Amino acid sequence: MNSLANVQNLIYEIRGYNVMLDSDLADLYEVSTKRLNEAVKRNSLRFPAHYMFQLTKDEYENLRSQIATSSKAHGGRRYMPYVFTEQGVAMLSSVLNSERAIQINIQIIDTFVRIRQLALSTNDLSKRVTELEKYFIEHSKDYSEDMKEIHQALDLLMERTKPAKVGFKTK
Repeated sequence: MNSLANVQNLIYEIRGYNVMLDSDLADLYEVSTKRLNEAVKRNSLRFPAHYMFQLTKDEYENLRSQIATSSKAHGGRRYMPYVFTEQGVAMLSSVLNSERAIQINIQIIDTFVRIRQLALSTNDLSKRVTELEKYFIEHSKDYSEDMKEIHQALDLLMERTKPAKVGFKTK
């Protein structure tokens, strides 16, 4: 069984959605994947396409390359898995009517929220760094002319205040 501490590691981005695999959710709820999907199918009106969708073969192969999943030869999946968006996970608590499902859902939804907050704060931080870079570049251009003038003035001052040569010339 997957640890709730690792829920964030069970969330993948597919088709622009943060999603969880049906098998990972079944693991967390301590039910079989078959039972989870049966409950969803009995309540299919609660799961529109933006709540739950079935992966394509390419999506599944890409996902399998990122995570360790069993192959068909070793008792693995015989059909493409379903994935659930944050809204789909929330809806699962209404079809899996157990105390564990409710508690797990709360923790999973909290994880989705933390991921969204992290993404927003990362975007905000990125914007602020970009603004600082622009400000620095803009103002360093202004100062580069000033710095040139200061260097020229210092060179002129150094030239004018050079000590006189001491010594004598020989033929």
